[in-house]
Amino acid sequence: MRSSHGLDRLGTSFDDDRLVAQAGLLLPATLAAHLGLRELVDEQLDLGSAPGRANAGDKFLTLVMSALAGGDCIDDANALRAGGTGRVLGCTLKAASTLGTFLRSFRWGHVRQLDAVSRQLLARAWAAGAGPGAAPFTIDLDSTICETYGLQKEGALHHGYTGARGYHPLLAVAAGTGDVLMARLRGGNANTARGAAHFLTETIGRVRQAGAQGALTVRADSGFYAHAVVAVCRRLDVRFSVTVRLQPKLQGLIEAIPETDWAPIPYWMEGGAAVAETAYTPFAGSKDAVPVRLIVRRTRPTPGSQLALFATYQYHAFISDREGATLALEADHRRHAEIENAIRDLKYGVGLNHLPSGKFAANGAWLAVQVIAHNLARWTARLGLGEGIVTTKTLRRRLFSLPGRLTRSARRVTLHLPARWPWAVNFTAALDTLRAIPRLT
Repeated sequence: MRSSHGLDRLGTSFDDDRLVAQAGLLLPATLAAHLGLRELVDEQLDLGSAPGRANAGDKFLTLVMSALAGGDCIDDANALRAGGTGRVLGCTLKAASTLGTFLRSFRWGHVRQLDAVSRQLLARAWAAGAGPGAAPFTIDLDSTICETYGLQKEGALHHGYTGARGYHPLLAVAAGTGDVLMARLRGGNANTARGAAHFLTETIGRVRQAGAQGALTVRADSGFYAHAVVAVCRRLDVRFSVTVRLQPKLQGLIEAIPETDWAPIPYWMEGGAAVAETAYTPFAGSKDAVPVRLIVRRTRPTPGSQLALFATYQYHAFISDREGATLALEADHRRHAEIENAIRDLKYGVGLNHLPSGKFAANGAWLAVQVIAHNLARWTARLGLGEGIVTTKTLRRRLFSLPGRLTRSARRVTLHLPARWPWAVNFTAALDTLRAIPRLT
């Protein structure tokens, strides 16, 4: 039998400063440069006399680019310092040890300064064409558990409501695009609705400031069924669609809906799902209590399941002050589940699945890094490629992870990329489009 030993005879040498392992990061780096991200960080972030205060913009941008390259811990940033990668990222890349010092220099007030960075960056991206303009706009409100395993992490020492130890950040996401509008880190034992009213107020304010001119709607699950959340929506003239908790009194109201009011909807089981509507006054004990629409979806339990032994139907209800057909509003409310795609992309597309520091504020800064990296990926796809939602993993596989080689001739630096790359046309078109965005500094 003939065999080839060609691979065994192939020599290797780590000696080329012109090679770029993640040359495709030129796309989000170009967008970040035109939106003025590094300058925004230098302008807004003041770490005082902390050891990591110098060159904050370069350090922050290094962490963002590391996240887009697939790094989920601080040490992964060192991969960007290999070869000539720094030449295509538009910043001075910092060592992992320097980045660790930078993150540990944060206090909570500094994390709030990063909120100002993300707010202005959102406004700039939307002004460049990524925003909704005058179209109706929906904000999906949710929270997620970021599980940790260390026993010395501030804010994650106790188990949360899921039984897992970790952090419990709040997230506001733009429906239909997956842009993270705002994020805030909380301790793992925080109740779902804790701080949600203030968080929502700030989110609505930044959305309006960023240029959303159309009617606003907030969608949320039952964890945010709270008087304070609904009161914010009413005060700011924002429509709401919030899942309710099925308490016994409400269960009785739903079961009293006449059978003729139930409209069937498509379901995997024939006649297994229907929708109806009635009036309901939530938070009846409050002074501003008024009747709203209670829209209910009922489904038959799966035949043979344990639930089928005790219930004829399973109910999912939400309150809303929106106008429109019952079936259309019910279908739209179910689309709130799409926020889970954005959360998944934050955790597994960038680096939110790992909060690396023992310091709470450092992890708050890490959350801000991941949010901005996620948004840069979404805006790169929307502005550069003209596409809707493209996950960060897909962008990384097709564009960001491109290898390249730098050459210099006649005072001009050229980045050579692989011949016959399947997405070469997309890359070139995206780069030209992103370079056409006016620089904002």
